[in-house]
Amino acid sequence: MVITKNRLVLGATVVTLSTIAVTSLGIHSRGQALFKASPKELVDEVWQIVQRQYVDGTFNQVDWQAVRNEYVKNKSYSNQEEAYKSIREMLKKLDDPYTRFMDPKEFQNMQVDTSGELTGIGITISQDEKTKQLVVIAPIEDTPAFKAGVLAKDVILKIDNKSTKGMDTNQAVSLIRGEAGTQVTLTIQRNGQTKEFNIKRARIEIHPVKYSQKQTPAGNLGYIRLNQFSANAGKEMQAAIRDLESKKVSGYILDLRGNPGGLLFSSIEIARMWLNKGTIVSTIDRGGEREREVANGRALTNKPLVVLVDKGSASASEILSGALQDNKRAVLVGTQTFGKGLVQSVRPLEDGSGLAVTIAKYHTPSDRDINKHGIDPDVKVDLTDAQRQDLWLNERDKLATLKDPQFAKAVEVMGKQLAAKGTATAEK
Repeated sequence: MVITKNRLVLGATVVTLSTIAVTSLGIHSRGQALFKASPKELVDEVWQIVQRQYVDGTFNQVDWQAVRNEYVKNKSYSNQEEAYKSIREMLKKLDDPYTRFMDPKEFQNMQVDTSGELTGIGITISQDEKTKQLVVIAPIEDTPAFKAGVLAKDVILKIDNKSTKGMDTNQAVSLIRGEAGTQVTLTIQRNGQTKEFNIKRARIEIHPVKYSQKQTPAGNLGYIRLNQFSANAGKEMQAAIRDLESKKVSGYILDLRGNPGGLLFSSIEIARMWLNKGTIVSTIDRGGEREREVANGRALTNKPLVVLVDKGSASASEILSGALQDNKRAVLVGTQTFGKGLVQSVRPLEDGSGLAVTIAKYHTPSDRDINKHGIDPDVKVDLTDAQRQDLWLNERDKLATLKDPQFAKAVEVMGKQLAAKGTATAEK
């Protein structure tokens, strides 16, 4: 999920299963207004937003004016529920799982406040554009879903024995969420096999940054694990880099494996800590207009950097890793990332419901469109699902050690970088 602080923009249909605190971003103020739109006015409001903002000017080859005639001009409504049903039907014509309507309860349930405390099982989900299946982007580290063994790219077939066929992310969230201490059963498909997970819901505290010094064959390295691009991730990242700099580390390994994304402004803020110059990301609207975010010359370190990525690295993780790769600031090690490169605007409607509409796509600095493909690492190190589960769940003490194949390769790559840097220094 990618959300801009000012424009409430998020990339990809990604929902963290947790409670919501919308007040910090101010998005409930309009929905709480005394004025309540009539059902027909609400349907028209949604149509107008899509008409003005949707990323594809052809509306994916749909006659959008004819849609207005069908659902606004030629239809009457007696209550909000009828309007909600029509809005969902109307948006379904776009065949875009990322443009979606949320009734007031679903909108309140949407996770937009990444303050660091969640209630749920701790997974981030998306709807596959082609298959329409619900897919796990990544479990959040040290949460109930993570500990149960749910993995990135798992397909959710059933929730408490209810089929997810035809279900959108909002409906899935409503079924999975519940009181802390209660249980939910997920039926998962992984590599053609079906697995069942009984998971107890809990209150979850997320600390986005963990770091340490690592004594390795390549020398004294700084290891930073970034779990999520939350509101305080930038502050914690800055503290980690400054502390490791004071300890005179020779280089850094930044671990973005299993990081499902988060706030766009956080990914830009963190990119600027590593980059002195260059473009970070470009967003492109339906008119082809680009908005670029660039480095500001205030990098905290210029020491060699290796970034670990995998198929659970999504959205904001891909913005950061793409920026570092394209600017030749870091070497990426691991596997192909998730592939989420669409941008959505999330806005409240008059009655407290909400709308997410795809308004743009983002490209990396070298103009790569990574949507559906992801980012390819510079050095590929594959792990089997069994290896990943052992490493991240059963044998956590091996993580970020030389018994972790991807970390070990990162150390090897770092050693070569440091050796090359030493040679270059000596030649001067």
